[in-house]
Amino acid sequence: MLLSLQGSFPSAILALADGTVFVGNSIGAQGTTVGEVVFNTAITGYQEILTDPSYCQQIVTLTYPHIGNYGVNVEDIEADQVHAAGLIIKNLPLLASNFRMGETLSQYLVRNQTVAIANIDTRKLTRLLRDKGAQNGAILGLAAGEAVTQARIDEALAAAKAAPAMKGLDLAKEVTTAAAYDWSETEWKLGEGYGQLENPKFHVVAYDFGVKKNILRMLAERGCKLTVVPAQTPAKDVLALNPDGVFLSNGPGDPAPCDYAIAAAQEIMAANKPLFGICLGHQIMALASGAKTFKMQNSHHGANHPVKDLDTGRVSITSQNHGFAVELETLPANLRATHVSLFDGTLQGLERTDVPAFCFQGHPEASPGPHDIAYLFDRFTALMESHNNA
Repeated sequence: MLLSLQGSFPSAILALADGTVFVGNSIGAQGTTVGEVVFNTAITGYQEILTDPSYCQQIVTLTYPHIGNYGVNVEDIEADQVHAAGLIIKNLPLLASNFRMGETLSQYLVRNQTVAIANIDTRKLTRLLRDKGAQNGAILGLAAGEAVTQARIDEALAAAKAAPAMKGLDLAKEVTTAAAYDWSETEWKLGEGYGQLENPKFHVVAYDFGVKKNILRMLAERGCKLTVVPAQTPAKDVLALNPDGVFLSNGPGDPAPCDYAIAAAQEIMAANKPLFGICLGHQIMALASGAKTFKMQNSHHGANHPVKDLDTGRVSITSQNHGFAVELETLPANLRATHVSLFDGTLQGLERTDVPAFCFQGHPEASPGPHDIAYLFDRFTALMESHNNA
């Protein structure tokens, strides 16, 4: 145990639905949280992971052993609140140091009422999840001085087993914005912070299924003035704004129940409007085109996933966060594969052959990285430009 956990953090219990129990230390809020337990292999970016709406109702295990060494700051957030249901790590470092740091990871977790556990064998947990697949779990953060008893362990086990399955859950409408808003903030630069779009070239309507701020920033950086709309906005309302293009964002949960989003994507593509989807947006576009999706045995979460561009042969290292994927065997004739995962061969990119629409499963906006696949944003602006000039 690191010195940071000696005598200063209460006990905590992690229970999985299969009956596995881990006992460690609570480094976040007191109380109980439940969700689907997944593992993420990224070395950095824990603040971005915690605030990514795509992690709604998921408890994230970070496989890198030391998490929290550079603290937390007010800028590196992907949403205005923590969306992950909980956090699991091995070691919380004794000291956190960074010139941008505002508070420690533990302070941030407590302030955001996020239950988290440290000082457990995350290698064992990761192997279990790898072999059995993601499963539901519960973290029980005990009060200071409270002992771990069989009764509290049974309580955590019961909570894990009672948690709802991710398959069939429509979470996009739970995390979306309540009202439309404009966005013009551009990417962060050292010594300058975030910028502002001054001379927009395109108007893009972005569907918020759980959109990450850095996606919006990277679009704005490329000259896109953005109107962000709630997930259930009808396509006719979007088309009435006469945008140059439409963006379908990332988001949590199962894409299949999002019938409102599927219908909207169908109408937008039928109107021949340039469209770009990421993550859940990729799956929505696929479903709207007639393909099918499935729940993965081993979901993809991390910043080191190799993806091959089938058109160029280029291999990019990418950031991933998804538990559902598009079935290759169900692609209709007008929907072709453009990218595949080199880990398991699952679909990573698609393109319509009859309308100006394409999508990508991973996260090209990856913050803090990698940035290999960011060229897809340029592809979207080029698509809008060519469509406008046609």
